[in-house]
Amino acid sequence: MRKSQVLLIGAAVALLVVLYAFGRTVPKPDKKAMSTAAPMQGGQEVAPIAFSELLDAAKKRIPAEKLLQVNTIETNVVRGDVKTQQIAAFKALYTAWDSLNEAPVAAYYLGEAAKLENSEKSLTFAANLFLTHLQHAENPAVAKWEADQAIQLFDAAIALSPENDTLKMSQAMVYMNSGEPMKGVANLRDIVAKHPDNIDAQVTLANLAITSGQYDKAIERLEGVMQRHPDNAKVIFVLAESYRSKGDNKKAIELFEKSKQFMDDPELKKEVDSYIKSIQ
Repeated sequence: MRKSQVLLIGAAVALLVVLYAFGRTVPKPDKKAMSTAAPMQGGQEVAPIAFSELLDAAKKRIPAEKLLQVNTIETNVVRGDVKTQQIAAFKALYTAWDSLNEAPVAAYYLGEAAKLENSEKSLTFAANLFLTHLQHAENPAVAKWEADQAIQLFDAAIALSPENDTLKMSQAMVYMNSGEPMKGVANLRDIVAKHPDNIDAQVTLANLAITSGQYDKAIERLEGVMQRHPDNAKVIFVLAESYRSKGDNKKAIELFEKSKQFMDDPELKKEVDSYIKSIQ
């Protein structure tokens, strides 16, 4: 098992038990999971920023010559009466804003182009841009807006490919990053109901159970998965973390040791060894 293979989709959902491809690869025993709730302000969920406000702020940050370029392309969008012309103009705006490191604005225009193209590939690519950035957004209102944009784009992609579990997984991660975890859970449960051997969905549901203190549910779920996939290091590792969280360190260490048997990366094995020592 390589480091890239142990990454879970939507790492922000359960930092407690995710193996990272960079930095620390295993959790610290006292590490708390990141909350999946949307940013709150004064007890209320933050409203999404308006795109017009986001665009105005971005325009104030760019050089005059770049602003002129952007305004010229925007005129082409308004004047373009043929779909291909509008798509080209939106993509040109995406390229311009991306070169200026204005990721949210750039993603918006790529999303508009994707809606016109209406292909699974373009819709998914644009949605993933929003998903990637919202996980690092410092402004809660911007993060909420990005989540809404991503959800709409994933909806459109799923409509074109309703059996694509990867799209549903990605959309579930958006819901969990935007304060609607139960909608994300519903997506995941739908996936495992139809495809019980979807490892990422099963492990993510187990992670959620761990972060909410439902250790027995996580153990029950992963024990069943491990019976069908006895050589999956990710399943074994997260099952071990379920037992550790419950307080059964002996069983946890036994499973952590077992997970190493199916890991290809020597450095990853060393990280697991260090983690085992930290909980002994």
